[in-house]
Amino acid sequence: MATGAISETDLTGDTRTATKPLKYIQFEIADCIARLTMSHAPHNVLIVPMMKEMAEAIESLNGRTDVKAILLQSSQQAFSAGISLEDSRPDRVFQTLDAFTRVFQAMVDISKPVVVVVNGPAIGAGSELVGFGDVVIATPKAKFAQPEVKLGVFPPFAAVMLPQLIGQKKTYELILTGEALSAEDALHFGFVNKVVPEKELASHVDGLLARIAEFSGPVLEVTKRVIGNSIGLPLKQAMKTSQDLYLNELMNLEDVQEGLRAVIEKRKPVWKNK
Repeated sequence: MATGAISETDLTGDTRTATKPLKYIQFEIADCIARLTMSHAPHNVLIVPMMKEMAEAIESLNGRTDVKAILLQSSQQAFSAGISLEDSRPDRVFQTLDAFTRVFQAMVDISKPVVVVVNGPAIGAGSELVGFGDVVIATPKAKFAQPEVKLGVFPPFAAVMLPQLIGQKKTYELILTGEALSAEDALHFGFVNKVVPEKELASHVDGLLARIAEFSGPVLEVTKRVIGNSIGLPLKQAMKTSQDLYLNELMNLEDVQEGLRAVIEKRKPVWKNK
């Protein structure tokens, strides 16, 4: 698929390129990976049209068996400087939060693993965007901050998400002071998975995506759903949810049988992705 437009795939697998070009992001699919690159110069300030493009790109991947993972990254020096001041005005904030929520909901609802790469500041809504990734790779140039208190507001999503990710005490500190979290501190508190030198970033990310692409797409999707659906549930209920998906969905996949045969026959599995 060509960069700069969202494609739609019908039931026969034919791809039709959307007539409306993308202005604020780059979006392409190659080698089982959908790459969404924020490219709103100079700091990837999030505006409503940009967030609409992001949400539509992610939503367009629902049901696509040729995509195994999503890569979210930036082409700018900053990952994202957050919501624009113009779109933060009281008379526009409803539309802004609606667009903002749609992006996050798309990231949560999509069955594909979302890998986020951060090679610069992620501020405000940009940092919240990182928090909704499934795997986050950062460089030492990354930093994460929720400075909304300095503007007289609070970060609506970070306030409920960060306690689960980095703990209650650190959440209070970050949100009430607006101070930034360094890449190494983010790694320590579990906000990012790895911090790698900038010169090794591309090879590390490519290696991670290649490993994910080796596996069955439907198995990856069920696995992500189990993890996501279990967060916050009591242990007994979470175990029941996992068991139900394992027995009623996972065991019905052809790839499960292929995986078992491959082990017995001492060979690599040949996934049918169904």
